[in-house]
Amino acid sequence: MTQLMKPLAISAMALALTACSQEKFPANETELATEKDKQAYALGSSVGGFIARNLERQEEADYMLERDVVIAGFVDAIKGDPQLSDEEAEEILNTMRQEVMEQRQNVLGKKSEEEGKAYLAENAKKEGVQTTDSGLQYEVLEQGDGIRPSETDMVEVHYEGTLINGEVFDSSYEREEPTSFPLNRVIPGWTEGLQLMKEGAKYRFVIPAELAYGEREVGGGQIPPNSTLIFTVELLNVQKDELDAKQQ
Repeated sequence: MTQLMKPLAISAMALALTACSQEKFPANETELATEKDKQAYALGSSVGGFIARNLERQEEADYMLERDVVIAGFVDAIKGDPQLSDEEAEEILNTMRQEVMEQRQNVLGKKSEEEGKAYLAENAKKEGVQTTDSGLQYEVLEQGDGIRPSETDMVEVHYEGTLINGEVFDSSYEREEPTSFPLNRVIPGWTEGLQLMKEGAKYRFVIPAELAYGEREVGGGQIPPNSTLIFTVELLNVQKDELDAKQQ
């Protein structure tokens, strides 16, 4: 799709296709009689889906656009008669992106922060849940009998990460392949939490935002700002740092 359209054209449609309601453009009234019809429809559908996802993210932050005006801009662009030059449109869109980002930070960040604090408070009351001085919460699901990693060690793990609403945003189980990384190259909650584990252990961590990604929005909106995160982690293997191993 990027070879067929300029990035600016796609951005302009991001303000347009999202707004096309079923009442104005009923999809099942479009007859796909030929292969060319299907190709044309597939192109429009692909662009529309991309735009819809972007508009949904904006609306999550209460950043709303007049849908009739959005449709008018799209139609004018298709007809080759836009009211704004490319330069004007690009400047407006750049300003809009900044405004949307700031508003998402404020609206979603505040919501995530409040929900996270409430979840942490309730989770701390559960039997078996322990809380460290930093605020990290953990629950031992299975004990291990191997060695504990140090901060500079390489670890191999299986894990699943979810938001507090249960939505999975990352999982090595789904990829059917464990992952390895230096323990001091990940979020603070992981660096601290995995040092509590022994090889073979399986823990459940509830990580406050300040020990995760803080005010950043991550994964294209998968993880909102100020999100408390939940990870189920199996520590499969510890590869000791050379200096650390000599000291032991």
